[in-house]
Amino acid sequence: MQLADVRTAAAADATTISRLLADVIRGSYDGILGEIPARRLASTQCALPRIRAEIEIPGGAPGWLGWLVATDTDGAIVGAAAGGVPVPGEGELYALCVAEGSRRRGAGSALLAATTDRMRRFGAREMRVTLPTPEDPALPFYENQGFGPLTPTRLARAL
Repeated sequence: MQLADVRTAAAADATTISRLLADVIRGSYDGILGEIPARRLASTQCALPRIRAEIEIPGGAPGWLGWLVATDTDGAIVGAAAGGVPVPGEGELYALCVAEGSRRRGAGSALLAATTDRMRRFGAREMRVTLPTPEDPALPFYENQGFGPLTPTRLARAL
């Protein structure tokens, strides 16, 4: 898989984003959180009506910067990210996921870079992310991207 593009999500991408996010959550957290908590997390984070509304509502909520998707050379979505600047100067990464077969090929880094650029343009000087568990399998990725711990499940980095 070669990363082709990172772009703003379109309304037609909502179902794919929802499924991808659910697959990543279940695949990443079933063995850590347990099946029922992982399903609960997936159902709240991956609700199609919510994702569709977040993509389709012009302007969204104050500080909401929207969804981005990463695509491969065939145009298939291989990753997604969402973020915003809910507090002046503080960016928040709400979601970042990459399909299992596309990991370690630059999609996550490209999505994080594009989200970071959006946050900087909106005045963020710091980016934060909350992980579901201190044993999160994405922790090494975030540490490699310059995030450090604020709490065992809350990370931040300067922009």
